[in-house]
Amino acid sequence: MSEQWQEVGDRAYVRRHRSYDMNVGLVVGDGHCLVLDTRTSYREAADLIDAIRRITPAPWTVVNSHSHFDHCFGNALFRPAEIWGHVRCAEELELYGDQQRAGVIKGSPELRDELEELTIVPPDQTFSTAAGLDIGGRMVHLRHFGLGHSSNDVVVQVPDAGVVFAGDLVEEGAPPAFSDSYPLDWPVTLGKMLEEMPEPVIVPGHGAVVDRAYALAQRVGAGPGGRAGREGPRGGAARFDQAFPLSGGRDQAGNRPRLHAARRGLREPGSTRRCRLHHRPAAPPHARDRVRAGSSPAGSSR
Repeated sequence: MSEQWQEVGDRAYVRRHRSYDMNVGLVVGDGHCLVLDTRTSYREAADLIDAIRRITPAPWTVVNSHSHFDHCFGNALFRPAEIWGHVRCAEELELYGDQQRAGVIKGSPELRDELEELTIVPPDQTFSTAAGLDIGGRMVHLRHFGLGHSSNDVVVQVPDAGVVFAGDLVEEGAPPAFSDSYPLDWPVTLGKMLEEMPEPVIVPGHGAVVDRAYALAQRVGAGPGGRAGREGPRGGAARFDQAFPLSGGRDQAGNRPRLHAARRGLREPGSTRRCRLHHRPAAPPHARDRVRAGSSPAGSSR
């Protein structure tokens, strides 16, 4: 185990992994902790558990930032803890988890054994807009601001530490991954996050920890006041062709990025007309949730 924890706020940690340059978050309270994301496989999840136990022996509650394999395929090793996620995270893992696994195996056959042995476990605690978790006396807020990197991005706010775990709504070190994203909704969603969450430290889903200026620059570059807005629909189409060339083929997970970008709701700036090749009904809205984490024996086995 070579990756180390970085404390980015009071008892708020990030562990950056060489695998996919992916970040895991850890928030430690009195007698309880929150783990944000569980990595790709049982092997990676076991490594993460060993690392968590170097920080705290406390039971945990798990949060999935979204439904992509590198963030949640390790969920089973964290049971019987509660696993929180957006309602569409649970739906997409139930409906398409096996398809996602097959795509990753096709793109990375060296992972076949690790991926075939695991059970895909969706979140068992879901919300649609917002939820609050009491993590050992610390309030941690879960928010979904809209479509972006996926249909189900969750942001974790830790106000008393001045930290926001933004998931893949913010990415550092490489261009944002668009494979099944909503490219023209993404900057609007990120803007809402920045408006409502003033914390100075932002932990991206991948790459180095950043500040608000970095996240704002990422938003402005694609937002209405940036190049996207100035160029208009025709410029947006040109950028779409550049990001998703016709000859682009499949990405590492076996997806066709150009096809998925259209399916997941690409639209012209300023227009509500969407290009959709299929429609997945949205889940009914849930009431705003506030619970005390750890009321069950969550994470007590480790």
